[in-house]
Amino acid sequence: MDAVLVQAVIAGALSFAHLHDLADAAGQDGWKAWAYPISVDLLLVAAWRRLRSEGPSRLAWCWFLIALFASLGANVATAGFLDLAHPPAWLRFGIAGWPALAFLGGTLLAHSHSDEDPEPVPPAPAAPAPTPEVDQESAPDPRPEPEPIAPAAEETPALAPVPAGPPVPAALVAHARKLAADHQARTGARIDTDTLRARLGVPPQLAETIAAQLA
Repeated sequence: MDAVLVQAVIAGALSFAHLHDLADAAGQDGWKAWAYPISVDLLLVAAWRRLRSEGPSRLAWCWFLIALFASLGANVATAGFLDLAHPPAWLRFGIAGWPALAFLGGTLLAHSHSDEDPEPVPPAPAAPAPTPEVDQESAPDPRPEPEPIAPAAEETPALAPVPAGPPVPAALVAHARKLAADHQARTGARIDTDTLRARLGVPPQLAETIAAQLA
């Protein structure tokens, strides 16, 4: 047998007996005196398991030290430091209140989460699907098919020629060309005579003459 396992069994049995003797001296006789060492050891094991499974946390360390202090205190108290025939009042008080304290510690260890949850690990990127090999002879022609030519938009009929009117300054005609180009760029249609007259602010006859020169 492993020497460490034998040592653990001996140490556990002695600690178990000391806790039983201390509880019995504090007035907990019968089966209650045997339940105290079980409660202390179970709380110690639960706290240690929480530390091993979820890592260090203040909650697990707190209850581990409480259970360790209870076990170590019983070992020291039964070594003659206390008169077990006449136990002090604080010892009776501590032994009587231990069940509620142990129940609270076990509940918190079993139903609470660690202070710092581990960060979620992002899923690994999926491997790209292998590209299927295509026979060159049976492979489709990679050249895209020519798109059907859309029918040309119906052109807006040009302004009907009008009889020649009064002479128009070249600067006014140039300005009218700019307005006509801007109108066609915005609307897609050529400017009509009424719109040209309104944009230039000229009489109707002069507007018709300018429109005829723009055509």
